[in-house]
Amino acid sequence: MSALTKLRSPVKPMVVEPRAILCSTGNRVKPTKTEIAAKKKKPQVAKSPAKSNFSALTDDSSSTTSSSERSSVKTAESKKLITPSKRNGSVTKLNSVAAAGDIFPESPGPVKRCHWITPNSDSIYVKFHDEEWGVPVRDDKKLFELLVFSQALAEFSWPSILHKRDAFRKLFEDFDPLAISEFTEKRLMSLKVNGCLVLSEQKLRAIVDNAKSVLKVKREFGSFSNYCWRFVNHKPLRNGYRYGRQVPVKSPKAEYISKDMMQRGFRCVGPTVIYSFLQVSGIVNDHLTTCFRYQECNAETETELDLHSIM
Repeated sequence: MSALTKLRSPVKPMVVEPRAILCSTGNRVKPTKTEIAAKKKKPQVAKSPAKSNFSALTDDSSSTTSSSERSSVKTAESKKLITPSKRNGSVTKLNSVAAAGDIFPESPGPVKRCHWITPNSDSIYVKFHDEEWGVPVRDDKKLFELLVFSQALAEFSWPSILHKRDAFRKLFEDFDPLAISEFTEKRLMSLKVNGCLVLSEQKLRAIVDNAKSVLKVKREFGSFSNYCWRFVNHKPLRNGYRYGRQVPVKSPKAEYISKDMMQRGFRCVGPTVIYSFLQVSGIVNDHLTTCFRYQECNAETETELDLHSIM
């Protein structure tokens, strides 16, 4: 009986816990009205710490900006300006070219010469321009040499003549008019370089005839220099051309001198030859005004005139 009694003893009822209500937002317990009202009555917490954090961030950003500005000033002194700029909350350094007048000193540009001197010009030609062309010449032998070279331009260029100048001087007795005036036909035909005549036969005979005419002029005017310089009152003409296209190949003055020389027995002395002679001998200063030699030749002329006035 005891066993049956134990089996038939009543079962203890199970305790059922309340189940969460399934809402539209998922299995979330829905707060009661009492909990909502209690939550509204709670005092709001002051957000002063957040505010202090914000001010700290602001101070950090301002310090970053000031430090970047100082870095830009320091970098500007080292020929490179770094300008700070903000993008997406970070500081980006951008390199920019600084003002040329403030940081980079003005470097002198290349020397300006006449238009017929180019970067590809022969070095001997450049030296000729810088040291000889346009410089006033008053020596008789030198003037006669330049007259011969001006005539030779019909057959050679200036660079070619300059490379052969030593050979010319040797063949023509250093351009002594007296020695050249005594050249015979056989001597003329022996004036060769590398087996070829240094100039055409016509030019060679003209040089001998011109040497004889120079001697006549010296007897009349005292020197070949006085004869040449009297056409410009012994003072160089300054044309003051700015552009190469303005420089002529001949001038009225050259035509007048050419006619006078022809009347005195000179040969191969057309206006173009004479104008080249006036340019190279400094009787005419045809350096462009933009060329550094224009003012230098003028200064040399003034110095020379002062010395002549003292003497």
